[in-house]
Amino acid sequence: MSDPYYITTAIHYPNGRPHIGHAYETIAADVIARFQRLQGREVRFQTGTDEHGLKMAQKARDLEITPRALADEMSGAFRELFDRLDITYDRFIRTTDEDHHRASQAIWQAMEAKGDLYLDRYEGWYSIRDEAYYDESELIEGENGEKLSPQETPVEWTEEETWFFRLSNYQNQLLELLNTPGFLEPESRRNEMISFVSGGLRDLSVSRTSFDWGVKVPGSGNHVMYVWVDALTNYLTGLGYPDDTTDFSKFWPASLHLIGKDIVRFHSVYWPAFLMSADLPVPKKIFGHGFLLNRGQKESKTLGNVTDPSELVETFGVDNLRYFLMREIAFGQDGTYSPEAIVTRCNAELANSFGNLAQRTLSMISKNMDGKLETFELASDDRALLKTVQDACCTGLPEAFEKLSFSVGIEDWMKAVYACNQYVDEQAPWGLKKTDPERMKAVLQTLFIAIRDLAIAIQPVVPTKATAVLDQLGASPEKRSYADLADNGWFDILVAEGHTIGKPTPIFPRLEMPEVEAA
Repeated sequence: MSDPYYITTAIHYPNGRPHIGHAYETIAADVIARFQRLQGREVRFQTGTDEHGLKMAQKARDLEITPRALADEMSGAFRELFDRLDITYDRFIRTTDEDHHRASQAIWQAMEAKGDLYLDRYEGWYSIRDEAYYDESELIEGENGEKLSPQETPVEWTEEETWFFRLSNYQNQLLELLNTPGFLEPESRRNEMISFVSGGLRDLSVSRTSFDWGVKVPGSGNHVMYVWVDALTNYLTGLGYPDDTTDFSKFWPASLHLIGKDIVRFHSVYWPAFLMSADLPVPKKIFGHGFLLNRGQKESKTLGNVTDPSELVETFGVDNLRYFLMREIAFGQDGTYSPEAIVTRCNAELANSFGNLAQRTLSMISKNMDGKLETFELASDDRALLKTVQDACCTGLPEAFEKLSFSVGIEDWMKAVYACNQYVDEQAPWGLKKTDPERMKAVLQTLFIAIRDLAIAIQPVVPTKATAVLDQLGASPEKRSYADLADNGWFDILVAEGHTIGKPTPIFPRLEMPEVEAA
């Protein structure tokens, strides 16, 4: 697979510190990016922060600092978290970057040249928290009778001069796009957007005059761009737009915009319309994942259940957290987490199953074979096990990951791990040491090959731990891609070189439940 792959997360709004939802989306994107690299693709992975808009201006005012100072501080917090989560982004973009202002003004001018922008007056409902306009019919009633957005955020009546985008001109093209298989997933999100567009599109207000923290509208000194025009353009900025750069030619249109379900409308309706207006290709796929709930509840400061993802990393480790989030939740649906669930899942599968398998096997090779690999003949049981492992690693997991069905792919991988442990119990190499030493060696080295394939396959999810397993096996760093799965030539090379493994050390220690402070 040689075609380039461009993946982006939504750029995160930094009016507060990053929460577990930001970690969840960015980890998932990193898993995809690593997976595609292991497939042999050249990958471009972009994340970052969306630093303009009224929310940022108001938060800075409340803190008695400048919006730029707030953006600098919070953007740094996001970057620090993503580095702790082992996120392999190629660019961390900030909408305050100079090249982003240039790109935003360029797409604005392209839409204006198309005749899709006009000046008028906006009167309607606006949610500062969502940075979104809502029709009266979309509003819901709160407990005290106040009007709320569909996201249950406060709305206020807004009146101001604004530039409008002729969104209504693109209704038919957008319906055709939304009906294109694979463009918007999951299916439930696609159906929602088809219903929304089919109901009729109104022209969209795309500038503000009530504040000045944003990208200036070309030729309209008192207007700043509506934050979503500015924010969505980041996907182009990172590739060098508006210049015809090598990166832009190679990676656009984006292979995947990975976003939360609450911003699907902006990405699957407004964004394609802006691109069509600017005569630019639309993204290949948009995927709106679900929310991550704390013990089944949405996190909020009022409930006091907001979790700092850095604390989860400190308590459970990066790879354990990554594994849990990708394994536990059917991606696309809402999911729930708790410390107990993380400990239970990671101990059962990483520590007790895969970790114990690797530790037992390498320890027995070290103890009973002086750690040295030898030529051996595969018996029918050995071939059957390796086929099970190869089916999971070469077919089951990759096919599921290609569909973003991470939990399904890891389930296939775990079935292969369980098959290895069952094979150990049935073959009982500790007993073969006395009755058939040669057979013992064959069993241990069959497991050696299986563990290597299992470690290669799970690298996108637990990169540090998988690398540690492969290092202990002595697998060449150049032979760890998906193309190397089921290629046993590497084993023959190790044998020919007289390879000896080092003293095995545990890689997946059991987790302990964190102590809960008394109230």
